[in-house]
Amino acid sequence: MQRSISNQNSLVPFVYVALFIVYESLSSIYLFLPPLFGVLFLLFADALKKKDSLYIFLCAFCLIIFESQMGYPLFSSIIYLGLIYKFVLPRLKKIFSCNSCIKASFVLLSYLGFYLFLTLLSNIFLLPMPGLNYYIIYYIVIEFFIVSIL
Repeated sequence: MQRSISNQNSLVPFVYVALFIVYESLSSIYLFLPPLFGVLFLLFADALKKKDSLYIFLCAFCLIIFESQMGYPLFSSIIYLGLIYKFVLPRLKKIFSCNSCIKASFVLLSYLGFYLFLTLLSNIFLLPMPGLNYYIIYYIVIEFFIVSIL
């Protein structure tokens, strides 16, 4: 069976992942570039909602790249986002009716909640405490604008 020449969508997600890897390495060098953790959270939640295994795998791969760049424990962001998607997001969707408010709460939950989750993990497993700096506020504001466009 041959594919249609107009159906070239299978290569596009891998190009996005390659661009994300380059962007993530640049964001670790230049601190004014946000790491796009809130955007990944939104894409991961959207992929889970659609139950698209390819996009779930690609978002998980990008989250692992994010963890390795920031020095976080392996699979901590995937576990956190899975727990938030399963237990917190249904309640947020009941509370907020506007779509932009839900997306803004995604960004807040992704950064501040993940910091609290890492703090909990560091207390349980006696790891060093994660650092919190003022760039987080800048990243949240920038990603509010990026997520509002999506």
